[in-house]
Formats: sequence, structure tokens, C-alpha cells
Amino acid sequence: MSTELFIGLMSGTSMDGIDAVLVELDENTCELRQSHSQPYPKDLAADLTAASNTPAAVDLDMLGTLHIRVARAFAEAAAELMQVGGISASEVTAIGSHGQTVLHRPDAVVPFTMQLGDPGTLAALTQCTVVAEFRSSDIALGGQGAPLVPAFHRWAFAHADETRAIVNVGGIANVTLIDPRNEISGYDTGPGNALLDRWCSTHQGTPYDQNGAWAAGGTVDAALLKQLMSDPYFARPAPKSTGTEYFNDEWLQNALQRYDGKPQTRDVQSTLAELTAHTIATSVRDASAIAICGGGAMNTDLMQRLGKLLQPRPVISTLEWGIDPNWVEGIAFAWLARQRLRAQPTNLPSVTGARAEISLGGIYLPPSKIV
Repeated sequence: MSTELFIGLMSGTSMDGIDAVLVELDENTCELRQSHSQPYPKDLAADLTAASNTPAAVDLDMLGTLHIRVARAFAEAAAELMQVGGISASEVTAIGSHGQTVLHRPDAVVPFTMQLGDPGTLAALTQCTVVAEFRSSDIALGGQGAPLVPAFHRWAFAHADETRAIVNVGGIANVTLIDPRNEISGYDTGPGNALLDRWCSTHQGTPYDQNGAWAAGGTVDAALLKQLMSDPYFARPAPKSTGTEYFNDEWLQNALQRYDGKPQTRDVQSTLAELTAHTIATSVRDASAIAICGGGAMNTDLMQRLGKLLQPRPVISTLEWGIDPNWVEGIAFAWLARQRLRAQPTNLPSVTGARAEISLGGIYLPPSKIV
């Protein structure tokens, strides 16, 4: 069976940069050929964070400029990946680009989601076919437009004899539940690293808590944890999705203002880590095997918290199932691009709530391929 080369480009809700992967794909297998991670320029990262946290302050000029700046950053990441991978654009079947989510409103009166990184610009700069804008068609059919990776998780990780949970812990955490006897399910569980990163940045001056060491040295404030977990989002039934436009600095500050206690800043970090762990653990209670991917898999403290909450079941990384946890989402968008070129359905109505299956994404040809 012939294989093809695809590039997957992913930037998650942590907004710390771009993950780029070169993947060899066929109908049944994937092989990671090359990977590359590239941070956003500091000014772009700051502007994206501001746009996501305070969307009302963004005017059309700023929005349009960010759309192109992100596309250029994605193109640079793809070019660097091709260079270190020793391939040319002509050898790449397509790029699957997630873009950068800055606003996700699937439950608005007029539902929408917004990912920056103009795919037309990306196609022109890379000279590659680009598949992008994966979420909007699902939302048009009444779905949440998220999470989108469960279809790939099923393709890559399903097991005939056990119920598996794959948890991606990025800025927001999402879970995929694959039960061989039932429909696949999945949803956003709530904050992953986003609140931890922001609190650490504000009070420690570092972009994230290395290995969760700062959180590990604090004490969980049980009363504050209970208040945080009382947020209505956690009790909502699936399908559901969320983002940093909801779980952000303002959300946390409002919660702290309502709280009667005065926890130390380090104890807040520990409590936020426990919030992430508890909301994930609740979501995977029916799984017999649990694997973590995304940046959270590198957080020693978070993995230990999950292990304690889910014992005696082991909590592993997806590496034990064959894919490095750092690159699962990038590979997923390369796979989504392949499926789109073959007009294969890639949304899962049982996950997103859409009325029908559809092949997600728009196809953008580079100038050299336009007749």
C-alpha cells in the first residue's frame, strides 16, 4: 500500500508556539518522520493572548493583521520542518493546519469558532496544498466543532478488548473514550495547563511551571477547589467544548474575589493543578486504560495527581501506545488533511453533537496548482 507525506501544524490554547510534524501515512499506519517546535515571536504571542482574553478590545485591523502574522509564522515552521526533514514542497501531499484558536462560541446565538492563520497565505508561502478551517462545518451542522481529535484517536489507539481513554492536556484538556461495545465519546473536560501557566507567569515570572514543581510544593485549598469545581461547565452533559475565552485570568480572579479565604499564591497553583486532575479523573472513570498526551504529559506533578486519583489503574503516556505525546495533535491534523482529500468523514456526531458526518476542512491550492 502506497504512503504519502503530510505535514501537520498545530498551535493549541496555551498559545506558546507551533508544533510541526512530517508524517508518512497510509490507510492503516502512520510514521513520524520529523518534528519541529517553534515558539511564537514574543510580540505575536502577547498579541494573541490579549486577543483571546479580551476579544472586545480587538478591532478589525488588529484581527486581520493577526490572521496574516499567524499564517506567516506557520509557514516559517513548515519551511523549517521541510528543511530539517530534507524534503521539498513538491514531495508533500498536503499540510493540515489547525490554526490558532482565539475565540470559540459554539453555543452563541449565532454559533461560530475563530482560528487565525490565513490558509490562502499559508498555501502561497509554502507552495503546498493546505487543508484548514476544520471546525466550522461541524458547527454549521449544529455541532460543537470540538474536540476534533477523537476520530484520529480511534484510528490510532482503539483496542478490541479494552475501553481506552486518551486525554490531551493542552491549555484546555479534552478526553476521548473508546469503548469497543459503544459509540465513541469525547469532550473538553475544562482547564488543562492554561490557568496553571497564567498563574505561574504572573507570580513566578516564568511561562510555565517546570515539571509542576511549584504546584507540588503547595497545599491544595479544599474549599477553594470545591468552589472552582462548582462552575456550571463541569456539570454540563456532553457534547460540550470550551476554551481560554472562558477559563482565563478573569474567570480565576472572579472566583478568588468570591472566595472567603486568602490562599497563598503557591497554594492557588496547587489547587489549580488539582482542579485539572479532578476534572480529568471524573471524565475517565469508566475507562480501563488511560493515556495522556499533550504538554500535560510532561508535568510530573499532574501525572502523579492523576495516578493517585485513578489508582489502581495506571496512567501512562501515549508513547506506550506508539506515539510520542508531544506530537499526537500535530499528527492528528496531518491525518485529518489526508482524510479530507479522500472525502472521508472526520467529525463524530456522537462527540460534537453535529446532525451528520462530514469531511472536515477546506482545501486551498498554492498558486502553482491553480489553473
